[in-house]
Amino acid sequence: MKITNLIILTLATSFAAVIGARAEGTLPPASDKTGLTYATDIKPIFDASCVKCHSGEHPKARLHMDTLAGVLKGTKEGKIVTAGDSANSFLVKSVAHVTGDSDAWMPPVHNKAGIKALTPEQIGLVRAWIDQGAK
Repeated sequence: MKITNLIILTLATSFAAVIGARAEGTLPPASDKTGLTYATDIKPIFDASCVKCHSGEHPKARLHMDTLAGVLKGTKEGKIVTAGDSANSFLVKSVAHVTGDSDAWMPPVHNKAGIKALTPEQIGLVRAWIDQGAK
């Protein structure tokens, strides 16, 4: 087998495993890192993956993810973070792509900006931050 085909097969298998696990509703585990803060640990993740659409004068869903206050306020539909309970926070379900509605997956799978989905490690940090009180 050519190396190119082997790489494609490996990537396809890995992608299928991630999608399959998420489709079943499993979340990546929370990180064991302690002392997480929005400013130090979470904002860089959101800046890279969320702020392009969720900031400025007309943020999508009226959600500002460029500030802690904006994240805690939530969307026009309500709160997206349940401090102390990451598994039931809409934010975590959305970035982990485990909501029943694929339109709620963030970032969207096919987005014009080419923003990649959060990694399991990044989702784990967001989960730990929320579990630690979302400060």
